[in-house]
Order: sequence, then structure tokens, then C-alpha cells
Amino acid sequence: MRKPEVLVFVDWYKPGYKGGGPVRSMINLVDHLGERIHFHFVTSDTDYTATEPYPGITPDRWTALPSGEQVWYASRAQADARAWERLITERNWDAIYVNGLFSFRYSILPLWCSQRVKARRIVAPRGMLLPGPMGQGSLKKQVFLALARGLGLYRGVEFHSTSAEETKSIQALVHRKAVVHEVPNLARKRSASARIQRPKVPGEARLVNVVRIATEKNIHLIIASLRNVKGRVVFDLFGPVHHQAYWEQCRTAIASLPSNIGFTYHGPVPSEEVPAVLERPYHALFMPNEGDNFGHTMLEAMSAGLPLLISDRTPWRGLQQQHAGWDLPLNGAAVFTSALQELIDMDQHAFDRLSDGAFAIGHRFGSDRSPIDRTAALFGA
Repeated sequence: MRKPEVLVFVDWYKPGYKGGGPVRSMINLVDHLGERIHFHFVTSDTDYTATEPYPGITPDRWTALPSGEQVWYASRAQADARAWERLITERNWDAIYVNGLFSFRYSILPLWCSQRVKARRIVAPRGMLLPGPMGQGSLKKQVFLALARGLGLYRGVEFHSTSAEETKSIQALVHRKAVVHEVPNLARKRSASARIQRPKVPGEARLVNVVRIATEKNIHLIIASLRNVKGRVVFDLFGPVHHQAYWEQCRTAIASLPSNIGFTYHGPVPSEEVPAVLERPYHALFMPNEGDNFGHTMLEAMSAGLPLLISDRTPWRGLQQQHAGWDLPLNGAAVFTSALQELIDMDQHAFDRLSDGAFAIGHRFGSDRSPIDRTAALFGA
């Protein structure tokens, strides 16, 4: 059977890892479907926030990776309409898959250059239209969307949504009759069959977050939530700094935390090392983001039996009822402080129930073949 040929545009791809969820989504796509679909990625030759290109990579040509996909690592000088038109028309693609909405080079330009091709064009907004992310720079985003609609940028385009909320946001902000394929993201391939044992004593808690440090990731809310808890808390933060001024404000707040709170920033961590980080003896992934269309780190945490302390703006809802953590409204630090205190006060028996609940969700999602088959169908495989 012929394998569909899919041309993918994404700002960052491996060996990059600082771009977070979209990079992980694309790696998982290849890991699960590389034998059924022939993927070609067009991406930057430089990682997110980095200034130097990846070592050992020749830009502006197709590079075959060991996992089977072809990658065009575009230099900044060659990431333009002429190059994109050449790549788009060099073969009869079955689909052109665009990640994101607001990147000029890797979202807007590919759609503009592909308006006359016969290939299906599919856009994955990656949560950018959800209320939380849309609240950051809202006016500029609204103006762009109005211009895009006026210029017909999305005419004939299909959309890949990963949740019901994202589907609603696409139809509300792009077009009410937009063709939307609602298919969950794919999980990282893992083989764990039993949850990790995590020692827990009352009066102590170890917390972790692996996130791009930006305003919408609510690091300031984490700090405020920790300020008034009783007991000994260790909080480890991993991830690249995106908003430097915001991070400086957070660092000032961290310096004033009481002595019972140990807050450590460890810098970025490569994507392949994240599972090992989450398997350390933490008691919760504390990640109250403004909004996520999926939350790869959240799923990977639960797959390791690590409960979540997150906002109610992700697909991972009803955690309290499933004894897997907390999904709470973003209306202040008090509700998060209360949940933290409950976690700190837990003994081993109570925590094991929480860890079991988280692992059950992660294992159930990771064992479900339907997202893989539905994603394959999205690309005609």
C-alpha cells in the first residue's frame, strides 16, 4: 500500500527541544506513524531562543533522520517564499500540515504559498486560540485573524483540533463552518507497566514543573501559592526562559519566599530526559498554565504515577474525582495553596491513592490505539 506523502511546517524539530509541546507532538507523530506515513519536515536550523544553528547539520537540503523522516533545516536567510514554493511544488504532496498560526515563516507563509496546490492543507493551532493564550497580545492576534479571514488565508483549509474546547475556539475565531478534525495528540511511546513508588511523609512535599518560562505559564502564581503553606516544600523548575523581564520579576519574588520553601531553577532539559526527571521522587507536577490544548508533560507525569496540580484550562479535567490530583480555576493563589497544603499533609496511604489514580489515567491513554488510528486517518493512511 502506498504511504501518504505529508509535508510538515513547524518552527522547531529535533534535535531541538526548547520549543516544548509542538516539538514533542511531531516526534510522537513520527514514532507512532512513521511506518505508515512518509513525513517531510520543514523547520528552522536553530532551536528556540538559540542563536547558533544545530551542530553537524547542513542547512537548506533534505536530511534523512534515523527514525525515517526527511527534514529540511532552513537557514534564516533561506526561509522565504521562494524556498517554500519550491518545496511545496517539488512533488505531489497528499497533505501539507502547518503547526501553529502566528509564526510568519512557518505558519503564515506556507499557507500563502500553497493556495494553488491540490494537496489537502491542514492547520494545527496547537492551543493558540484557547482563551488563555489568546489573552496574551490579544489585540494583535485579533487583528491578524481578521486580516487572514479577509485575505482568504484559511479558504479551503482544514483544522486539526485536539479537544472539544479547541474545536469551539477555531469555529468561533476563524470560521463557524470551519472543517475541524478533533483528534487527540499522541502520547510518547513508553513501556512502563507499573507505577513508580514515591515515598511520602506528612509535612513534606516535592514538586516539579517542566515548562517554557513565559507569562502565560503562571510561574508567579506558583510562587504566590507556595508563600503561605505550612511544612517543608521543595520545588524544582526546568525549562528555557522565554520572557526574560518576567523571569526577573519571578526571581525577585522567589528570593522573598519563607525558609520552609526550597525553590530551584535548573534551566532547560532535553525532551528525551523529561521522563527521567518526572520519575524522580516528586509528589506533584505543579503546572497551572493559562491554557493547553493537550499538555504532553502532564500526560507523561501521570504515566509515571505523578499527580497533577494544574488549572482547569486543559483537557485533563475531573482529576479530583479520579483521585489523580487537582484541576483548579485560575482566580487566585488561595485555591492552589489549599490543594498544596492537602498534599503536604498527606501520609503514604493517602498519597498512594493519588499516585494510583494518576497512573491509571496515564496508562489508559497510553494503551488506547484509537488516537493513533484516527491520526493516521487524518492524513489518509
